Amino acid sequence: MTSFDTSPQLNVWRALLALAVVFLMLTTTGWTAVRSQRAGDSPLEAALEAWGRGTMNGRALPDPEAPAARITHFFSSLTAKQRTRLAHRYPLAVGNMDGAPVRLRYEANHLALDQARKVEQKRMHDDRLNDEGREEAGRRMHRFESLRLPGRQILAFDPMGAGRVAEVLGNLDKAERVSIVVPGVDTNLLTFQKTFGKYTAPRGMARAIYNQEGDLRPGTRRAVIAWADYTTPVGVGMDAVTAKRAADGAVRLNELVRSLPGRSGVALFCHSYGSVVCGVAAAELPDRVTDIAVAASPGMRADNVAGLGTNARVWAMRDGDDWIEDIPHLEVGGLGHGADPVSSDFGARVVSAEGAVGHTGYFLPGTESLRNFARIGVAAYDDISCKDGGADCREGAPGTVAA
Repeated sequence: MTSFDTSPQLNVWRALLALAVVFLMLTTTGWTAVRSQRAGDSPLEAALEAWGRGTMNGRALPDPEAPAARITHFFSSLTAKQRTRLAHRYPLAVGNMDGAPVRLRYEANHLALDQARKVEQKRMHDDRLNDEGREEAGRRMHRFESLRLPGRQILAFDPMGAGRVAEVLGNLDKAERVSIVVPGVDTNLLTFQKTFGKYTAPRGMARAIYNQEGDLRPGTRRAVIAWADYTTPVGVGMDAVTAKRAADGAVRLNELVRSLPGRSGVALFCHSYGSVVCGVAAAELPDRVTDIAVAASPGMRADNVAGLGTNARVWAMRDGDDWIEDIPHLEVGGLGHGADPVSSDFGARVVSAEGAVGHTGYFLPGTESLRNFARIGVAAYDDISCKDGGADCREGAPGTVAA
């Protein structure tokens, strides 16, 4: 009889080896994209520093890092003309200031995008850049032009490096329910929206949920935020198997939620590495977050739902041919993201993803995964379809009767 060493030390080494093998395979088969970050001072940091030196009628402007409630109080003390003047004087600062009126942020970011567009237009003709650099400048210029089209509501914008952006669909000020899409790796200004495969990009994901919610509950006042306002990992490399990017993103996500106007209920829809962000953020999220739904998750940095430290309902889904199923769902020495959210031991409400295909197909119109997202978004809990066709995932949700 062959004996096997099952000591804890050996199990740890096996886990590490499994992680190393899987991520080596992923990084050598096209999953990792190499993108350089442009060096230089951050335009957003420069804008915030200029704001910090500014005054209004002889009064110092508040610290831009102050709590959102203080920023809200400051802007409410100003006239409409004074608010507009600040948006035009410090567009990038005001456009990214949690607590500033959302419509003022839209106006400010429209101006900031035009400034960034002009910068890239000049770079397109800069002889000091190689052909690739000028082509990238052209792509960025066209993206900035697209983001500032009439009707687009840009809630956050940072042109530095690969860039960050957040866009609102619907009326955020009057919404009864707010849904926030938190995307995963390789999300930046250039991948924020796509012409082909548009439902694999944050804006397309948000649009799909917004439309589906409208079909489901047309009378519900709703808003959806495509939130790509954190620096995501590039490819499935070391950043993607640690929580560093997620920890930074979690802080920003919490700041966003706490600065939202009104008292609407909030649902988070977290895809792939975005579910790590949501998991790290969970314990600090305000009570207005009623639901956290994850799809294609590598883990949420917790052993189970209780370990997330949230009162929100936690939902999970994964389709049958998503490659994320094959990664080791564990965390060892900071590598990996913990237990599988769709496992029975984790304790999430596992819902159907029927119709979804692959790692990025969960937001495609016509899929049960998208319909379930929309049901969660507008609190239509009675209509949610569980993974195995039963009603167990709905038990205990408000407005439902346990099967």
